[in-house]
Amino acid sequence: MGKLVQQFMKFGVVGAAAFVIDYGLMVALTELAGVEYLLSATISFTASVVFNYLASMRYVFTHKEGLSRRREFVIFVVLSVIGLAINDALMFLGTSFLGISYLITKIAATAVVMVYNFVTRKKFLDAGDTAAIEPLELL
Repeated sequence: MGKLVQQFMKFGVVGAAAFVIDYGLMVALTELAGVEYLLSATISFTASVVFNYLASMRYVFTHKEGLSRRREFVIFVVLSVIGLAINDALMFLGTSFLGISYLITKIAATAVVMVYNFVTRKKFLDAGDTAAIEPLELL
């Protein structure tokens, strides 16, 4: 269990850096460049995925033997696209439907997507000794 906590902490550090990229770019695109909030959230999320892949697969998760880097990246991107759909749905729901500021909605959406990302990346990409843990046990 200690290794899992340590891994989640590393994931948190990488995620915090990715969040700064994601949130900062979203705000800059929306406030400075006048890009619509949902488009800017999509662009910023996508940019943060590239950083997140490089950092996560280097510092957080252990590469699975027999899984090519190409396939690993494809899985990472597919999982991230699902995360993007969750992110955008929550952004739309919170901002357009509930009338909550996109700045606040983004923080809540990020928390939800963070849990999703850790659970799915742990399950599908990590070869560590805790890879057999069921997703609900990670929560």
